Amino acid sequence: MRIAVAGNIGAGKTSLTEILAKHYGWMPHYEDADENPYLNDFYKDMQRWAYNLQIFFLNSRFHDIMEIQKFGKNVIQDRTIYEDAEIFAPNLHDMGLMSTRDFLTYSSLYEMINRLLKSPDLLIYLRASVPTLVRQIQKRGREYEASIRHDYLEQLNNRYEAWISHYQSSKLLIFNVDEMDFISRPEKLNKMIDAIDSKINGLS
Repeated sequence: MRIAVAGNIGAGKTSLTEILAKHYGWMPHYEDADENPYLNDFYKDMQRWAYNLQIFFLNSRFHDIMEIQKFGKNVIQDRTIYEDAEIFAPNLHDMGLMSTRDFLTYSSLYEMINRLLKSPDLLIYLRASVPTLVRQIQKRGREYEASIRHDYLEQLNNRYEAWISHYQSSKLLIFNVDEMDFISRPEKLNKMIDAIDSKINGLS
């Protein structure tokens, strides 16, 4: 079984992945953003590096999911391949930071890859307002994220909401991070885990 955790930058995906992996005794699979050789350059010059960044993420996630499918273990996955193709890449294109030629090439490659992949058994979407995202981004203190603009996060949030409103590839749970501080409030985490248990055990 594979549970995938989706959400905007700073929504708490990695924290929830770690918590759930420990709770269920499953293997966590984290987004290794710090190992992306294009990330620092991208935040300094988005137009120059947007395509390179997205191709790297697409290749990396494809490889990771194929490995997960190959070994057949129970996995909690931090971020999905859908988010790259449904949110980040089209947003960069609409902002004029990725050319139409590059975007069409990227989209064609994604469509081919997506046909080879199984959907997660459960998708968890962490919904968060921009103030919450900014607060959590500042708290973790990654240097390359210091220049992220609030309007960029808002654009991504809008795309997340549009995507999740039509998502039908697997079971889905949505948690509002503004209202559910699952890190510092155990009772909120317990409610989340109860909802997850119901989904994975086929009760809802």
